[in-house]
Amino acid sequence: MLFAGRIRRLRDEKRMLQRQFAVAMDIDAPMYSKIERGKRCTKREQIIAIAKSLKINRNDFLIFGIADQIIALIEDEKITKNIHN
Repeated sequence: MLFAGRIRRLRDEKRMLQRQFAVAMDIDAPMYSKIERGKRCTKREQIIAIAKSLKINRNDFLIFGIADQIIALIEDEKITKNIHN
């Protein structure tokens, strides 16, 4: 996932643990872990909070979040098609 991989790389560059980053974002560590692994879609507000915590342009970061959501929709559609065929 584009977004998940990017936030992990940026967090690693800042030498922050997941739990430290989750506290900075005001979410619990398990939720953040799921976001970073691409197991949970992120809300717009969360994407903005992540961008703020990482001190990067939020609009650029929103693009990665939206791209992941589009990819997930396409994958869901493929799975649904395979089930019905």
